[in-house]
Amino acid sequence: MAFPHLRGLAVRLAGLVLAMAALSARAAELPMIDAHSQVDQHVPLEEIIGLMDEAGVARTILSQRARTRPEDLIAFAQRHPERITPAVRTKGQRVREVKELVRRYAYGAMAEVLMWHREKTRRTVTTRSGETRSPPQVVRPPDHPKSQKLLAIARRNDWPFIPHIEFGSAGADAAPFMAQLESMLRQNRDLPFVLIHMGMLERGEVERLIETHPNIHFIPAHSDPISVERSDSPFTRMFEGRSLTAAWKALIVAHPERFVLGFDNVFENHWRKRYVKQAAIWRKALLELPPDVAHAVAHRNAERLWRLPALE
Repeated sequence: MAFPHLRGLAVRLAGLVLAMAALSARAAELPMIDAHSQVDQHVPLEEIIGLMDEAGVARTILSQRARTRPEDLIAFAQRHPERITPAVRTKGQRVREVKELVRRYAYGAMAEVLMWHREKTRRTVTTRSGETRSPPQVVRPPDHPKSQKLLAIARRNDWPFIPHIEFGSAGADAAPFMAQLESMLRQNRDLPFVLIHMGMLERGEVERLIETHPNIHFIPAHSDPISVERSDSPFTRMFEGRSLTAAWKALIVAHPERFVLGFDNVFENHWRKRYVKQAAIWRKALLELPPDVAHAVAHRNAERLWRLPALE
């Protein structure tokens, strides 16, 4: 036979093409839900639908921030009910204001509740009054009256409760905040808790919480390599290159019902410069997991926790 090495090369190339086609087919069949993102006045609401299409995200649980008005978010969600689930904002608002928004509008979720949030000196935000400033430090423990009152609102509406606690930045506050969070979890076993940004926790602590508390879940927002490389915050490092580390893969496969995909877009550059790339990284990473696990993290857990229409 002439040139047998060419035949071998052709076989290998054909195998590679088939493998890539299979991966592409799986990607097309993996719907994704973003369980927590935010939008301000710098990103026109209708632009978000096009960005979601480009990223391959079927639905976003979205809250407004800064100078975007709640009524504009609600109208946007009403125009796109199959794509947008509006979440009531809690940051920078009194409890009575949150209650009034929930009474007035048809929300489907509550956005994150800040408990420990360090000052972000590399960022500026525009407040509702038009003031420009860095996002301030917030230290409000789980047993603080405001935290408890917002928890009660989530419970009354059957919404998962999303604590924002930056354990990786909290220093001496980390241990007492963890103790209070675990007390809150024990006292509300029938209510799902979804810790955003993985709580900035290491894998061992995430595993301990999962094994101890049946109602704890995690949103891995900003745990991708793009966010980790560009941030001065100690976000949880879940990736090696563009794949999940073996240790994180093993934990997700062991507890697929506890991880909920979410990107937590906050600023304009999150939406316009990072979002599509981050979605591609997460899609690739999820497709390296067993199909049932990938679907659980990508959309089924969000559908279950927030009672969303099934995408399949």
